[in-house]
Amino acid sequence: MKRKTLGITTALMSAAALASAGTLGANAAPQPVNPLLAKQEALHAAAEQAGMISSALGLSGGERLVPRDVVRDADGTHHLRFDRTLNGLKVIGGDVVVVQKAGQVTGVTKATEASLAGLDTAAPAAARSDAKLVVFALDHAPVLAWESVTRSVKEDQTPSELHTFTDAKTGETLLAYDDIHVAEGTGQSTYTGTVSLNTTQSGSTFQLKDPARGNQAVNNLNNGSGTGTLFTDTDNKWGNGTYTDKATAGVDAAYGAAETWDYYKNVHGRNGIKNNGVGALSKVHYGNNYVNAFWSDSCFCMTYGDGAQNQNPLTSIDVAAHEMSHGVTSATAGLVYSGESGGLNEATSDIFGSTTEFYAANSSDVGDYLIGEKINIRGDGKPLRYMDKPSKDGRSLDYWSSSAGSVDVHYSSGIANHFFYLLSEGSGQKTINGVTYDSPTVDNQPVTGIGRAKAEKIWYRALTTKFTSSTKYAAARTGTLAAAADLYGASSPEYAAVDRAWAAVNVK
Repeated sequence: MKRKTLGITTALMSAAALASAGTLGANAAPQPVNPLLAKQEALHAAAEQAGMISSALGLSGGERLVPRDVVRDADGTHHLRFDRTLNGLKVIGGDVVVVQKAGQVTGVTKATEASLAGLDTAAPAAARSDAKLVVFALDHAPVLAWESVTRSVKEDQTPSELHTFTDAKTGETLLAYDDIHVAEGTGQSTYTGTVSLNTTQSGSTFQLKDPARGNQAVNNLNNGSGTGTLFTDTDNKWGNGTYTDKATAGVDAAYGAAETWDYYKNVHGRNGIKNNGVGALSKVHYGNNYVNAFWSDSCFCMTYGDGAQNQNPLTSIDVAAHEMSHGVTSATAGLVYSGESGGLNEATSDIFGSTTEFYAANSSDVGDYLIGEKINIRGDGKPLRYMDKPSKDGRSLDYWSSSAGSVDVHYSSGIANHFFYLLSEGSGQKTINGVTYDSPTVDNQPVTGIGRAKAEKIWYRALTTKFTSSTKYAAARTGTLAAAADLYGASSPEYAAVDRAWAAVNVK
């Protein structure tokens, strides 16, 4: 970028001043107007001045300035941004910013100082249907060029719009760049502190939509229902860390969805909920004082309530991962949400909710074997569920019995949650990340854990390759043993640990 000094400004003043009596006049008292309408009026006034500014700048007869933006400072200074065309062709690197105050031009910034006078813009004999003609003047002597756009998807699922400029006469590649911008914003969350977010820039605003993760987005239901409205922001800084800013819950949902996506991708090699690279929609601020969150296959989305007094949104990492994992289960085993299979469905979401929380390694919400410990869903400050000893919540089952299928799926899930904890960490007392656990066994015999990294891979493989819609606890034991044999061998310590952990929760 090259900036003209005030030496040229004097020559522009008289010409520009003649056209400055309209909307852009600095002497007019500021009026409270619609921002969009004000921008449109400012662009219209800039367009009216474009001809005179072109002449004052000494542009050639075929050149035109096309207003793109107008920024008004508090002191009345206007920054008029123009694109440039030559004989109807867009000039790449031809944009100009004119600074105007009190009807006088006080500065000019050009992308290029090169003259376009005399440049031949006649179309080449060999036309191209896949490209359009432009004048290329970006850090290069002005030439006629072809601009082509190739759209694709990168390996990490980020979309790509590759713009390539080639010299229309020589075929030389002048420039290639990707016009998809993965913006990184920051958010003040309810539960995880200040976090980074991938967002999408659209014009002068940012959308809470993650282009690097299947365009998964977050909508605001504004304490209603339906689809809601995509969160947008002008400075890419979201939320204030409390329920008073509705974007705060959006930050938690976006962060939780991103961590869940990355967990499945990096730990299990899964590319999104359906393993097809498509991101799921998150919707926050559902209903009024709604103390729950849920996944729906029909909309391929998660929905979060705001909790008691609409002040405790259910958007912690483990809850986000829990809900998205229902989608994974639906896309894989399809465990029917009733009886023992329903308990396994719920347990799968608890298991991967917990492992995702460990994976995220967020110091404000450290990994643990507690479910919903941040959201205070019952108003007593206690977790929703405990994996080391599920019955600590007063409802969940520690061990299997013949009546397990008649228990609410949220409580029969305790059997598999307990199994997973024992398989990962073993029985007895221990402290992990500052949380103290004391996991019992039905036969009072010890269990030695194999570590969470192995346990989660066994459960995932069983879910995706062994379980069916009707799997019950006995079949879950068989499936996880088969998964352990696949991964580590039928004679391995891991296989034996799976067998022992099931026996410890009375599944034999």
